Amino acid sequence: MASATISSSSLNLLNNKNYVSDSVSCKAISSLNFGSEKLKLSSTSHKLFSSTTSRRSAKLATTNAFFWNNDNNKSSSETSKPIKVQELCVYEFNERDRNSPAILKLSKNPTELALGDLVPFSNKLYTGDLTKRLGITAGLCVLIQHVPEKKGDRFEATFSFYFGDYGHISVQGPYLTYEDTWLAVTGGSGIFEGVSGQVKLQQLVYPVKLFYKFQLKGIKDLPAELMGAVVEPTPAVAPAPAAKATEPHATVKNFTD
Repeated sequence: MASATISSSSLNLLNNKNYVSDSVSCKAISSLNFGSEKLKLSSTSHKLFSSTTSRRSAKLATTNAFFWNNDNNKSSSETSKPIKVQELCVYEFNERDRNSPAILKLSKNPTELALGDLVPFSNKLYTGDLTKRLGITAGLCVLIQHVPEKKGDRFEATFSFYFGDYGHISVQGPYLTYEDTWLAVTGGSGIFEGVSGQVKLQQLVYPVKLFYKFQLKGIKDLPAELMGAVVEPTPAVAPAPAAKATEPHATVKNFTD
């Protein structure tokens, strides 16, 4: 009995049917005898078909494995990160012993603060119950707008809060001298590694007394030492004498100075 042989070119036409016109496909298929005669692949065509199939299978398996592993890693990361929001309150005091703030005039206005002027600063940081010295704040404000009708200024601020051995929190956002503002928490170190959230800045007596209320996410439960009963923020608040004197029982370990 006669036999039909599929050449490599014919096989390519069949396998890549999406890229072949109807007329060419019909011509290739019509050259084969599908009757009682045997249909037989040449050894070259068979090898080509097997090789192509193997490569496609390997690529498919690799692609599936890649997305499978990626989904698993994402799920594990999301489930391991705490989602609870924790509130942390601290006080900042300018005790006028750090030569802070400084003013670097970059604007063309010689008589008052104007766009572009820089104000680096560093003040002292205390717990919300005012019984312990935590460390310092340190950062830089860039003046964006002088607001004479509100007798104040709008700054863009980038600064950090240092908590001794506990680590630090960094924030960024608007700093207004005439009203409360919210800044973004951009990161941290130590027990604050991986933190996110926001902080409310409340001016009590500008620029010497400020109160901050953090809403923190993505970290483990904060230590009790940082979570004492918060003193109501008013212009009259002051740190405990022992904390101000940095007595050992009134500071966190290796407080930042």
